[in-house]
Amino acid sequence: MTDPRKSDTRSPSASSAATSSRVWSTKSSRHAGTGNADVDQTGAGAGIRRVNVVGIGSGGLDQITVEAVHALRAADYALAAVKGPPTGASEWPTDPLFARRAELLERHAPGVELVGVPDPERDRSSSSTSTHGDYRGVVLDWHEARAEAWEQAMAQRPGDVAIPVWGDPAFYDSTLRILDRIRERGRLELDVQVLPGISALQVLAARHRLVLHEIGGTVTVTTGRRLQEVVAAGADNVVVMLNSDLPIDELTDWHIWWGGNLGDAGETLVAGRVGDVLAELRAHRERLRAEHGWVMDVYLLRRGAGAGRGEGTTT
Repeated sequence: MTDPRKSDTRSPSASSAATSSRVWSTKSSRHAGTGNADVDQTGAGAGIRRVNVVGIGSGGLDQITVEAVHALRAADYALAAVKGPPTGASEWPTDPLFARRAELLERHAPGVELVGVPDPERDRSSSSTSTHGDYRGVVLDWHEARAEAWEQAMAQRPGDVAIPVWGDPAFYDSTLRILDRIRERGRLELDVQVLPGISALQVLAARHRLVLHEIGGTVTVTTGRRLQEVVAAGADNVVVMLNSDLPIDELTDWHIWWGGNLGDAGETLVAGRVGDVLAELRAHRERLRAEHGWVMDVYLLRRGAGAGRGEGTTT
């Protein structure tokens, strides 16, 4: 992945969302409007503020490290995106992942305010994301809109910030790129530190009692969008993240070790030959989304592997 790209072109939805100063706060448990009118809106003169990007684990409230807990407790407030359609002025956001972060803070850093910033919409139309180049451009435009929204929220609230990140910030997360954009603009001086977290890759391996690679072998980590590409290039031991679906219909003789909502109360595990378990996997994904409001899954695919550890289904 390359550094963030400067972009002056955004979709109307992303642009309008980025300029909104609406936030939610766990201190008031309601819509917080535009914040304190006495706060310097430019952020000038606020001095250097520490921003701790904190990996919080893949879903379990106790997967967070002791180091990460100390970082959360040391912050003046925490910041997180709120996904989904906007709610009314007096309504709490319905985003279940934002609610999960609030629950984690209440457990490990009670009293630390969680500020929620509405997440700009991203263009997910097939016409705009049909190629890797198109997809990359859409994501970078979304990063720019996100950076504007986060910058505005931080400019309105002085103090050191913790940003709780699902899993580990190093794996398929945009937080560090967004903070780079904010720093490049120069309105806010940020001292960014990263606290690693337990990633879904680690939890998947632990739950299935796996080593992710064969002896002396390699493991490829990719997304569902690019799985066919890496398989065609010869990869035969692949961890797949960021799945909108399960694009594995053509890999019927591969072996899969799958985990859905790892670390959460609804955690589900399945392992077996792809052709034997694919229908079951898709049913589990729909069930998790219906029951919990979200589904995050990760899986290991291995070409020609026989039945191994973790065979079967557990929930």
